[in-house]
Amino acid sequence: MKIRPTKHDDIPALQEVLKGTQLFPSEMLPNMVRDFLSDDESSDIWLTCEIEGKPVGFCYAVPEELAEGAWNMLAIAVLPTEQGGGCGSSIAKHLEEELKARGQRILIADTSGADDFAPTRDFYRKNGYAEEARIRDFWAAGDDKIVFWKSLG
Repeated sequence: MKIRPTKHDDIPALQEVLKGTQLFPSEMLPNMVRDFLSDDESSDIWLTCEIEGKPVGFCYAVPEELAEGAWNMLAIAVLPTEQGGGCGSSIAKHLEEELKARGQRILIADTSGADDFAPTRDFYRKNGYAEEARIRDFWAAGDDKIVFWKSLG
């Protein structure tokens, strides 16, 4: 397993990850990663997990506007056939270490309170994130936004 910055050639495989996880529509990925791939000044972080040379997971994080040293992991996804094998935890740990090396303070991640997202919430807890906030009915009526938090210090 190898964690590295995302490359343009990863896009088709990462779109398959998105199709498998349904995190968000895979057609959105090329536009989302474009600035990271083309702008050396981009503050975005895109990391890819590859197994035997094949991209099987990724994460995407951005600095929080108007906050000092706070970052938001906007997306993390692993091909369903590879889930439970440590790829997601490895990506998250790599991101945390990179941010820590940059002197950043905290990392947050937002997810849904819906039953379908229970494994996602368990993933964050297992990786040392604390449930910091809940915003009722955020995503839709009856679907709360859950904010997880982790200190990088």
